[in-house]
Amino acid sequence: MKLHFTKMHGLGNDFVVLDAINQSVELSTATVTKLADRHFGIGCDQVLLIEPPLSADTDFHYRIFNADGSEVEACGNGARCFARYVTEKGLSGKTEIPVGTLAGKITLRLTDGGRVEVAMGAPVFDPASIPFVADQQADSYQLEVDGQMHLFSVLSMGNPHAVMVVPSVDLAEVAKLGPIIENHPRFPQRTNAGFMQVIGPSEIRLRVYERGTGETLACGSGACAAVVAGRRLGLLDDEVIAHLLGGDLMVKWRSEGQPVLIEGPAETVYEGTIDL
Repeated sequence: MKLHFTKMHGLGNDFVVLDAINQSVELSTATVTKLADRHFGIGCDQVLLIEPPLSADTDFHYRIFNADGSEVEACGNGARCFARYVTEKGLSGKTEIPVGTLAGKITLRLTDGGRVEVAMGAPVFDPASIPFVADQQADSYQLEVDGQMHLFSVLSMGNPHAVMVVPSVDLAEVAKLGPIIENHPRFPQRTNAGFMQVIGPSEIRLRVYERGTGETLACGSGACAAVVAGRRLGLLDDEVIAHLLGGDLMVKWRSEGQPVLIEGPAETVYEGTIDL
């Protein structure tokens, strides 16, 4: 099977984008892991699949596969690349593009200067819907990680996130604690682990250990989750610059029940064909 692909990235969070509208694509776990392999494949954090719409109120369907082959619900950096791709390839001429995902409909908006704003939907705090094992909903939860109790904000941005406020992201033990948090028994479907350092009310630094991938240079849904967590803890304003390892994102969240908006760049790296 030969597949034409486009390699893209959003702040270094990199993707293999596949057009399943104009070519036949069959993705097994083995296929995804081969595409994502940085030594024997193309190399990426996630594989993005562009499909025809499944509902009348969307223009496309957007599927996301982590490097380990698992399919996930949301990816903000990937969504920005998705918007750039369908525009550059002439699949859409709109500046606002409604897209279906496993987590529901999102709206992609192209802004001046080649940046893309994504309306990620409203955050979810109900433990059963995240999913997260808890007796009742709270702004934060105590979790035992590596033999110590830590305070986390837990929510869903279409995918589960656990966010911990740390004094310094440089000193945070992301490589050690990330996989422990990801596979914590209180997260039945695993979770993304965010380590947030608050610089001021409108500025944070963030590192994210992504479910099924490991630490990435940037995580759009992770930035959304961190800002939402910081807002609910009274630490942040409603517009925040998130400094990630790969660059900066603007995140806006007004209040509960409102969508989280995220804006940043999306870049095409190269195109090619791989014989599987």
